[in-house]
Amino acid sequence: MMVKVNRVVLVGTGFVGSSYAFALLNQGITEELVLVDLNEAKAEGDAMDLNHGLPFAPSRTKIWYGSYADCDQADLVVITAGANQKPGETRLDLVEKNTNIFKGIVEQIMASGFDGIFLVATNPVDILTYAVWKFSGLPKERVIGSGTILDTARFRFLLGQYYDVDTRNVHAYIIGEHGDTELPVWSHADIAGMKISEWTSKHETNQEDLDNIFINVRDAAYHIIERKGATYYGIAMGLVRLTKAILRNENSVLTVSAYLDGEYGHKDVYIGVPAVVNRGGIREVVELDLNKKEKEKFSNSVKVLKETMDPVLSKY
Repeated sequence: MMVKVNRVVLVGTGFVGSSYAFALLNQGITEELVLVDLNEAKAEGDAMDLNHGLPFAPSRTKIWYGSYADCDQADLVVITAGANQKPGETRLDLVEKNTNIFKGIVEQIMASGFDGIFLVATNPVDILTYAVWKFSGLPKERVIGSGTILDTARFRFLLGQYYDVDTRNVHAYIIGEHGDTELPVWSHADIAGMKISEWTSKHETNQEDLDNIFINVRDAAYHIIERKGATYYGIAMGLVRLTKAILRNENSVLTVSAYLDGEYGHKDVYIGVPAVVNRGGIREVVELDLNKKEKEKFSNSVKVLKETMDPVLSKY
């Protein structure tokens, strides 16, 4: 009798994709991992390299390079493929280029009979997640973007470093566009249940330092790209965290790019918000009670996303 095992198909084996595959293998989260890339030799080489690490892995993972046909039995398809922004290229240029690439990818995946969950990481992630939802025809809860999962992780890391507290005991969110209009939700940030404002008054710290922490979170990618050309380890681990939450039905709250249908007062947009993630995808969006300033910034983030997205997606 055939036993159904978890299968993840990774589309795109560049820096982010190969880092994700490596982290996934190290954590032993799926039974099968298929690598798909236009550059077949690269995907095959990655599969060989990863397989050679199996004797050191926590559990067995069957890894091979394959094709879109392998998506027929996939529980999760993770897309990290796409073009990177080039010097002199606008954000809108990148949206148009990657939306076109994604249309071809999603059509081939759906033609295989795929009926699982999409996880999108390619930038601009909120817009491309919306595009995948449109092109796939899948229910909105089964199309998820990596959203602000990495921004939130950076935020928690820097706050933990600043207060000398384990980052896992810091609860704070970055929401909105994964990009320049994202915002910190200071009104709900806490350490061990104590509001950040209380920690600030008790630990002789100040608001200016906190403002600088957010600026460093927002601009982190620029700083890393300046030094090493791209960011990939952090987002790869964020994608593995999401994969684990989905395949193990964890009902974990993670800041992902989710479809809003009235939540936060907005509709018809994918954007970074806390959401409960499980085997069915996004179970529900967690609607934080934002203060006036946060609501204004979030609305601005939605506006910027729609202004960038609408001219492109209206062509399809």
